[in-house]
Amino acid sequence: MDAMKLLIAAGETASGLDELPPGARLLIDSAAEILVMVPELPTRIAWLASDIDKTREIADQRLRAVLTHLGDESQTVKGTVGADDPLLAFDDAISEFRPDHILIALRSSGNSGWQERGLVEQVLERFRLPVTVFRIGESG
Repeated sequence: MDAMKLLIAAGETASGLDELPPGARLLIDSAAEILVMVPELPTRIAWLASDIDKTREIADQRLRAVLTHLGDESQTVKGTVGADDPLLAFDDAISEFRPDHILIALRSSGNSGWQERGLVEQVLERFRLPVTVFRIGESG
């Protein structure tokens, strides 16, 4: 099997690698190269107030948290903050990185977020790559 390139899209971050479900952990462990992409995800208030600096700061913190969790791994791991439009962020990351698989981390279903806008379905349809989705903060 060729070395797998994994794109991790983090709409939310796990508190540690032990919070990841076994399937997500297996994908991460089997990847030779990983690109972590976190979209900016401005809140409605931040968007209305044009407070993009705060949105970027939060995205940078989310990216650092994910990279810290992956820091002890043997793979090549890079990170980027994507556009505030999650689909555009995926488009940019996929065109540049050319992943073999996409791992998407979402908030628990009790929280609203970009996953409610049908993003996963759009990613599946547009990029035609294998996609694994897991939710942060759900037990089981």
